[in-house]
Amino acid sequence: MITLLQDVAAVESAKTMGFGELFLAGGWLMWPLLLLGGVVIFIFVERFIAIRKASKIDPNFMNRLRDLICDGKIDAALRLCKKTDTPIARMMEKGITRLGRPMGDIQTSIENVANLEVSRLENGLPILATIASGAPMLGFLGTVLGMVKAFMQMSQAGGVVDMSALSGGMYVAMITTVAGLIVGIPAHFGYNYLVARIEKLIFQMEASTISFMDILNQPVEKK
Repeated sequence: MITLLQDVAAVESAKTMGFGELFLAGGWLMWPLLLLGGVVIFIFVERFIAIRKASKIDPNFMNRLRDLICDGKIDAALRLCKKTDTPIARMMEKGITRLGRPMGDIQTSIENVANLEVSRLENGLPILATIASGAPMLGFLGTVLGMVKAFMQMSQAGGVVDMSALSGGMYVAMITTVAGLIVGIPAHFGYNYLVARIEKLIFQMEASTISFMDILNQPVEKK
């Protein structure tokens, strides 16, 4: 009965611990995890805004570009691309500047710009993926170190098992694992979400490239 009351008291004490107390109880590894959490938030928000901006495509852009090229208004087509300021527009701009060269050279120049744009959009994602896998491992390291410390204290006590002290040391040690998962899980889902958005944009870039090459290959109507 006394042991049960002690366990209940320990649980009630744990429930009343604030976030700051739990953070400090987790040890020094909580600070790197806190830093990693801030990095995750920064990268996700910054990349989300950049990808959303790059994905805003005027549905009439390619039609307007086709009309200008077919009418021979190359300078106007270039101005339209520069004004649009999207990855697809920059790809089309590069292709227009290569007009008069072989079709293979034009397509290669467009693909090179596309690769640079995709690389720019993926900036920071490897860090996000690393945190997604590394943060839980760092948290688990803190738990292992805490468990080692708890058992060393028990060994120094002459092998006398104090369940209240042991259980207290164990839950404190597992705080870092919880913190690692709190950082790692959002990083994992955030990374996959951003990758999916980039892949969707890549598909649109490929479709626009095909449309542009079709414009160049279509016969010119004589007026």
